[in-house]
Amino acid sequence: MFGWFSKNKWLTDEGNRMVTDAIAKAERQTSGEIRVYIESRNPLVSTMDRAQEIFIRENMHATAERNGVLIYLATKDREVAIVGDEGIHTKVGSAFWEERIKEMLLCFRNNQLTTGLTACIQMVGKVLSEQFPYVDGQDKNELSDDILFGK
Repeated sequence: MFGWFSKNKWLTDEGNRMVTDAIAKAERQTSGEIRVYIESRNPLVSTMDRAQEIFIRENMHATAERNGVLIYLATKDREVAIVGDEGIHTKVGSAFWEERIKEMLLCFRNNQLTTGLTACIQMVGKVLSEQFPYVDGQDKNELSDDILFGK
């Protein structure tokens, strides 16, 4: 179905930089936090359960305004999920996340992993900035912008 990845390399060094730059740029406009987690296989049955497990494990629920967002990819299983904490989820609803997933999958089907991820990050950043704008002198980067890689 997808041919997005080589066996052991999901993003090129340039793609990795572009994704982390997109996260940093988006977060400069909001108090929200965005993270990307990529692994080859989802060890659970449910993609959303796995994404929520990582969300909790990485303390994304511990942001001050409960406005963390995790973008989860299981490459070999071809699974994608987005978890938005209650602060942002109550403002945008499930349809927003589902639309972002559809957009990413369209890019992934065309072997454009970096484009799909960065476009999703930009859209999530836009809505976070509208709902949770950056406040100079008060906001801080609560979580690393680096991509998290599993097995």
